[in-house]
Parts: sequence; C-alpha cells; structure tokens
Amino acid sequence: MPDTKRTATGVLGGLAGLVGLSAAAGVLIAATVTPAVAITSTAAERAITMFDNLPSVLEIDKLMLPSNFYATDPATGQPTLLTQFLEQDRTPVEFDQISPVMYDALLSSEDPRYYQHGGIDLIGTARALLSNAKGGSNTQGASSISQQYVKNVLIQKCEQDAKTVYKTDDKGEVVLDETGAAVVELSRDAVLAKCWSDATTAEGAEGYTRKLQEMRYAIALEQKYSKNDILLGYMNIANWGGVTYGIESAARQYFSTSAANLTVAQAATLAGMVQNPNNFRIDKPEGSIWSSDGTTSFNKAPDGVIDEGANLVALDELVKSGEITEEQKFAAADGYTSTKVRQLYVLSRMLDDGKITREQYVEAAVWPITPAVTPPKTGCVNSVGSEYFCQYVKDVILNDTAFGETREDRQALLARGGLNVYTTLDPRVQATAQSAMTEYAPSAADMPIGRTVPSPGRFGATSVSIEATTGRILAIAQNTKFSEDAALSSDPNYSSLVFAGDLTYGNSRGFPAGSTFKLFTLVDWLEKGHSVNETLNGTLHVFKKMKNSCEGDWHNTTNDLIKNFGGNKGYMGTPMRFTKDSLNTGFFAMAEKLDLCDIKNVATRMGVTQGNGKEVSMTNLNSIIGTNFVSPMAMAEAYATIANNGVYCQPQAIDRVTDDKGNELPKPQRACSQVIAPNVAATAAYALQGVLASGGSGAQANPGDRTPVLGKTGTHEEITTWMVQSSSRVSTATWVGNVDGGGDITKTRYNGWTLNQIRFPISKAIQRTVDEAYPGEAFAKPDDALTKVQMVQLPNVLGMTMDAAKAQLEEAGFTVEIGPEVDSNQPAGSVGAQNPGAGEVAGGTTVTINPSNGQGISVPDVSGRSLEDAKRALRQAGFGNVSDGTCTVNDAAKDPRATGTNPATGTVVNRNASITVDYAAADCGGGGGGGRGGGNG
Repeated sequence: MPDTKRTATGVLGGLAGLVGLSAAAGVLIAATVTPAVAITSTAAERAITMFDNLPSVLEIDKLMLPSNFYATDPATGQPTLLTQFLEQDRTPVEFDQISPVMYDALLSSEDPRYYQHGGIDLIGTARALLSNAKGGSNTQGASSISQQYVKNVLIQKCEQDAKTVYKTDDKGEVVLDETGAAVVELSRDAVLAKCWSDATTAEGAEGYTRKLQEMRYAIALEQKYSKNDILLGYMNIANWGGVTYGIESAARQYFSTSAANLTVAQAATLAGMVQNPNNFRIDKPEGSIWSSDGTTSFNKAPDGVIDEGANLVALDELVKSGEITEEQKFAAADGYTSTKVRQLYVLSRMLDDGKITREQYVEAAVWPITPAVTPPKTGCVNSVGSEYFCQYVKDVILNDTAFGETREDRQALLARGGLNVYTTLDPRVQATAQSAMTEYAPSAADMPIGRTVPSPGRFGATSVSIEATTGRILAIAQNTKFSEDAALSSDPNYSSLVFAGDLTYGNSRGFPAGSTFKLFTLVDWLEKGHSVNETLNGTLHVFKKMKNSCEGDWHNTTNDLIKNFGGNKGYMGTPMRFTKDSLNTGFFAMAEKLDLCDIKNVATRMGVTQGNGKEVSMTNLNSIIGTNFVSPMAMAEAYATIANNGVYCQPQAIDRVTDDKGNELPKPQRACSQVIAPNVAATAAYALQGVLASGGSGAQANPGDRTPVLGKTGTHEEITTWMVQSSSRVSTATWVGNVDGGGDITKTRYNGWTLNQIRFPISKAIQRTVDEAYPGEAFAKPDDALTKVQMVQLPNVLGMTMDAAKAQLEEAGFTVEIGPEVDSNQPAGSVGAQNPGAGEVAGGTTVTINPSNGQGISVPDVSGRSLEDAKRALRQAGFGNVSDGTCTVNDAAKDPRATGTNPATGTVVNRNASITVDYAAADCGGGGGGGRGGGNG
C-alpha cells in the first residue's frame, strides 16, 4: 500500500534537478520533442530551455459532478435520492475511503516507482522510448500517475468549456438554415471527443510539445501537493469507461460495491481497465470497445474459447503447477478475455512487488470476472413514481436565471455542477396521487378493447397538489409513461410533457379552464361590494352586452344564446346558489353588472395566465366560463389563495440547493403576497364550500373526513373536465381530458367511471391523504356585509291571470312555482292564492301561486248577532251547510248571541264547506257547564 510518509525526492524532484541532468538526460528530454534518431548536445540544451519556458502552474478545477434531486422522507426527516443528472458519473471519496489493495493494484501496474520519482519516472520513460524506437505495434506508454493526473485535469478543463460550435459567415454572424435554425459546425459531442484526442495524442510536433508540457506540469504539481493528494486526485478524476469516472463510481458500476470494499480480484480488474477503459469495460455482456469515431464494436471470446491473441500464459502456468484445473482456467478466461489478460498482468505485478501473497494471486487469477452492474440512476425516467414532478423541477433549473444567465450555462450546471437539489415533494401525497391516477385514468394501452374514444387526440390526466400557505408543490401525477425519447413522441402511452405545468415549466400549453374560471367573476363580484345572497336573473336568456374597459365593450350582435350544462333553463337566484350549481347563466348575470377587464385583472393577481405565459383574455361571454388555456398548477394556486385568506404564494418546487460541499446556493425567488382582501377571500370560500356539500356539483369529490373543503368543478364541452378542491392547508387541481383538444371523453368507461367523471375519485383519494398529512382547519368566517340577504317588496298578484302574475313576479326577481288549484273567491283560473303573501321578503324567495277554482267564499263576520241572524247571514252569503257550534254560558246573555265561526271570519272556503256558529247563552243546557245548543237545522 502507499506510504503516506514518502516525499518527492526522486531524481526529477523539481525543475532544478532536471536542468542538472547529465547529457543522457538531455537526450531523453529532447527525444520527447524532436523525432530524430540522433540528438546533438545543442538540441538537448534547446530542449531543456524550451522545457524551462513552458507554463508550470496547473490550476485544478472543481471536478465535474452529478447533480442530485432529493425528497424528504416524512418518517425520518432525511433526504432520499430521487435521481441524478450527469455527464460524468462520479462520487469523490477521501483517501481512507479507498481499499489499500486498490492503490497497490494501480501503482504496481501503472507507476511502481511513484513514491520515488518527482513527477516523471525517468527509468520507465527511458524503457518506453527504447522499446518504441524499435518500431512495431507493441509500443509502450511512459506516463507516471502524476502525468496521467495532469492529462485528466487538462481533459476536464477542456470538457468544462466545451460548447457546440456554430457555423459563421465572413461577418462572424451565425449561419441559419432554411428553417431558421443555427447551422452546427461541430456538435458538443464532437468537441468533447476533440478534448480527449488533443490531450492524448503524442505524435507530431504538437504531440511532443503536449507531452513535454504534461511533464512540466507533473513536476510542478509534485512541488505543490503531497503524493497522496495527487494519487487521490487521480483516483477521483480518472475515467473507467463510458460515463463512469472515479474509483467509487467504478466500484459501484461494475461490482455493486464501494471503493473501500474492493477485493484483490476486483481491484486488479479495475486497475487493468483504467489504461484503456472503453476497451476493457465489463458493463456490457459483449465487452464493448469504443472506437474514436464514437461507434461501438464488440469483442468477446466464444464460450470456452480463448482468443488466440490473448496472452493467458499465466493461467497456463498455474495449470502446469497444479494450482488450478483446466476447467478453472477456461472459466476464468471466458467472457471478458482481453480484460482478464489485463487483470492477470496487474496481479503478476502486485505479486512481484510483494503486495499480495501467492495464495491471493492464485485466488484472484482463477476468479472469473463477474460484473454486478449497478448503472447510475440518471434522468427523470429513474425517478420512479415521481417522473413528472422531477421533470418540472428540471425545467425550473433549466429556465430560471438563478442557475445561470443562459440555458446552456444552466444545462452545464445541472449535468456537471454537483448540485444537491432538495425538492418540495411529499412522498405520501405523491404515492397516493400516482396510485389514484393509475387506478382511474387509463393510458392508451389500458383503454377498453374496441374503444377508440377519445379520438382524435390523446387522452390525458394529471393532478397537482400545492401547500396553500407556502406555495410548495407536494405532488404531480400523470397518467402517461414518462419518456424523453423522440421516437416515442407519437405513442399516446408516452409523454415528456408535464400536463400540470405550462410552456416554461413542463412544455405544456395548458387546457381550457371551464367553470373553474368562474372563481374570478365571484371574487370580482365580492370586491365590488355585492353580496353572495343578492338576487339575479339567472334564467336562460340572451345577454346583450358586457362592459370591458380593457378591450372595448362586448356586444352580442348575433343574439347568440349560451346554454347551461344539461339543458338547465336557469332560475332567479343568488351567486351562492349559482356557485354551488355552477350555473352559466347565473355567472353571466353577475358579469353583466361587472367589467370583464376587472375579472381579467383578478385572475392575473391570483397568478393565472395562459399556458404560454400571456395574460388571460376576456373578450366575450364565453371567457367567463373558461375558454382560456391555463395550467392546472395555476388553478391549484388560485384556489389555494382563497383558502389562504387571500395570500397568493408563487409555486415552488425547490426548498433549498447546496453545492457538493453542502454550502447553500441561491434558489429561485418565490414570494407570498396579499392579492385579495381577507374578507373577500373568506366570503368566496364560504360560497365555494357549497360546491363540495351535499347536492353541490363537486360533492362526489368530498373526502368525507370532516375536514372543511372548498372547490369548483369545470367542464369544457366534451373535451375537458376539472376538479379543484382545497382545505385550509393544501389545494389540489385534477384535470382530465384530451391533450390535443379533440375527441369526446364522455362515452368511454373505465373501472366503473366515465372518463369525464374520474376527476372525482382521483381528487377524493388525494384529499384524504392530504387531510391526514396536513390537517385542515375551518375557513375564516364570511363578511356579514357580503352575505347579507337582500329584502325586497313582494307584490300582491291575487286575481291576476296566472301568466301575468308569473311574469310580474319574475321581473321583480322572484322564482315562481305553480301550485294546485285552490278554493278562492277570485275568478276561476286567476291567481287564487300566493305564498308568501304580499309584503317585504328576502330577495330570491320562491313564490308559489295557485289558480282559483272560483268556488271559494269569504266567511263574513257575524259576531254579536243573534244566533239565528248569524246563521241566516251565512246562508245568504252562499254557504249551504250551516249549523250551531260551541255554546258558552253567559248569564248576561238573555238570547243566544253569535261569538264567532269555524272556519274563522275572512277565511275563503268552498261554498259547500261546513260552517259552524259559536255562541253564548244564559243556559246552554246540560247544567250550564257549556255544550252544544239544540239548533234547528
């Protein structure tokens, strides 16, 4: 193992040592520069002078590191890895986190005199030069570990700055093709390949100069850093094939272990691979070889057969010595023959250097190279169960200037900057949302057999949950399978679009909001001081004009009639009821008293724009009921604003960001601000709770767990449906529809639900989990002034024709119901009764009017008359069935006197009804205790 106390005291320990070399050393140095057979002393002196003048300071940049996305485990509070983004899969480790046997394997095979030389292995260089001077294909390298470290540092410097090169004209301007796209002269992949080629080519004048510069840097490096630091730096920067960089990632990638736990056989394999990693890599069954042009070929010996060109003499010798069997030899050599040859070489060097025992050597030599590949977890496709949330976070990083001025800068930071991104994802909510999506929202592959509906287009569904008090996005679920593969773009089962987002974050244009957009008319209504219990004419009729101070008033010049869902004729009612029933004509009646421009401004204040980022457009009647294409994210946040007492919090998907050392970095700025007055928000919440109550349009989504919830349903033709609901803590928007804007989702059933109705069980399931994880409280009480009942005068319509009475009552703002025929003294067919009667009543009261049958007579007042006169008067009024009623003893009454009637005076009853006359008399018979008089018929 390396000796930590060794120092750079070799013959080339510094520049002074090099200058003082003998003439032979001068020839050696010059030989790296001048490809001549004979070198004069003058040439040697010039070479040394050139060496002196080369730069000696090598700045070692930060390693290119993967960026990590994390979610917080609610049970432990600890971060859990969702996925990584990387160009180079690298996990840097400290010196003592690498097994000593790995250091021994690398040094024995690559630089056995590492701890003796000062950056350049003079003996190894001389040997390589002499060997290479003989010609042939069996050339030898001579770079020390320090030189190899320098080479890797220089390659990475080049890769860090590598960018796509675009073709330019004589003026230096970028050339565009016929589509307007910039013409690529050299792709970034080609630039990266050139970085490697330039740093490793040792032929020609440039190559020799590069080699000399590499030596100069290596010597200076050893004067600045310890041997262990340089060795560790090399272990962390070196490539082990493909995107695998650094020993820790190599150990995980190829053997599913850590650098600290590598065995002798594994360490020797990795040490053998590093010389030509893409030739010897073992993560592919074929044992891939990457060519310089980027193509891949394969080289694997057939089962049980050893390549003729493979030098497996070491195994033959072990067979001859009886230490292994012939079968063990073939087993060890099978599969990765060229890599096995390299491993055996490393093992032999370790044995010769006394780093391993003979027993360890035999055990490792006979071991068949057995990969246990653990590929890097990279890209959102590996964030299983939260792919679309991951993609949203990725889009935030790629589009927010907090992470760089240009998109290319931000892309580089994500892939190479070693960010630790701690997201707002709540695994509990996410798991429920995705599970509900899977259960109720089929992908195209799960559509019922024989069904092409919804067609044309692509069926989609999504949900997004946001913490109302902070704007933290807790979950994003979607029904499609995530893929960024362009080849799958036409497959309706796959998508890279985040339906919950917009064009900037999610690459989605949004969807027609439907009746969820009525929220903004409700808020504007309240802001103008109107009550939710004010009475309006919400019946189906032609609305002629809407005020619009932004774009000019809208006039219905064609007398278009916009109907209600399900053929509802509408009614005279209040915004409270309109909201519960989601009545289009009711909201038109509200907007008729408002300004469309103000409604638009409410939506803007509450964070709602079109999916393309532009302000919503309020140009006509249809705009009120949600023709604007908006994102589910925006609508969830708008309803969260109501639940949060009018405070709007910008959505945020990132809690914090650190670098690879744990230092806090800037994150996107997100703020909360009061955009709606608290009393307005509280009153809107009061009205919106009716939507989720029994009989409300969204009642099927109510979780039924006693948590107060508000919300709104939304439908746009047969294409799109919504359910947005919120507790005081969390708001969830669920959207279901046709992504491409066509087709009918009302005719296909899946798992017991039509597709336009699956919004309800999805929203319900999510809300139950939300309510458990984030217990909600009662919403603030509504404003008395904004909920006051409007008292109006109810006219008397008795005796009017039924039609005339109905028209007059509706014009006054009442809903009219027709009751059954009643006994009345009004003309037959006219209004014989109304309930309630004329007088002051609450606005919007339902009035029942009953037609008269013409048979009613009003009972006259006969009190004080003699009993006989009273009965005579009743008969004269038209009653044919008159009799004595109750007698009350009164000593002062000499003759029986009428005291009242039953039915009472003024009551209108049928002429054939029985009328009794109550009276008082000195003697009622039966001992004066009161009773019925005899009467005389």
